[in-house]
Amino acid sequence: MDRKIAIVTGGASGIGLATAGKLASHNVHTIIIGRDHAKLKEAVRQIGTNCQSIAFDLTHIAQIPELIQDIVKTHGKIDILVNNAGINMKKPALDVTDEEFGRIVQTNLNSVFTITREVAREMVKRKNGSIINISSMAAHYGLPGVVAYTASKTAIEGITRALATELSPLGIRVNCVAPGFIFTNMSATAFNDDPERRQKVLWRTPMGRLGTPQEVANTIYFLASDEASFITGAVIPVDGGNSVGF
Repeated sequence: MDRKIAIVTGGASGIGLATAGKLASHNVHTIIIGRDHAKLKEAVRQIGTNCQSIAFDLTHIAQIPELIQDIVKTHGKIDILVNNAGINMKKPALDVTDEEFGRIVQTNLNSVFTITREVAREMVKRKNGSIINISSMAAHYGLPGVVAYTASKTAIEGITRALATELSPLGIRVNCVAPGFIFTNMSATAFNDDPERRQKVLWRTPMGRLGTPQEVANTIYFLASDEASFITGAVIPVDGGNSVGF
């Protein structure tokens, strides 16, 4: 019971994988949740000690309470929740259908609220816990072609502040990380197809480079740790200055 227990959604790749690895390396038993069995298995192999996986589709919201109860029955508690899972879709706003918009919101927002509520109910019993949401620079300024993603991530920042005011008096800190342009397999593919966009990104980023998943994971770990014991309701950009660049 002394060792902390963490859940990282979308923990099989990118920022989620780096975060799970960071937590596990600091003796936090880390449960990664995702939909792809093969990716989950490979992630556990990479991380090794202190990591396990659960294959689960978070869009099945009605099943989330049972998922959390099963984790609590097995491990006794949940100390840390990192809401990293999310999807994106690049498409002109006027072409986005109601179904497409709803799919993004269901994954990026509705499921985040439900799993957060269920985990927080358990954290309240022990009057201790740290919840970290993952937002995006899309919530800070206008990006074309990602209207549904922008809506969901803007809402995530609002939820972070609202929950911080409600839950912090009960011992639960709620914070948010807003990554900038991070080098992942997905972003590499996007930039290779659009070198002009890559150059624009680098030009307005004062540090002049893309970030790494590990740099985002380091910030998430800090917020989850006792070192951030007086921080709640914060949204921290990890973007090399992109959000303030000109």
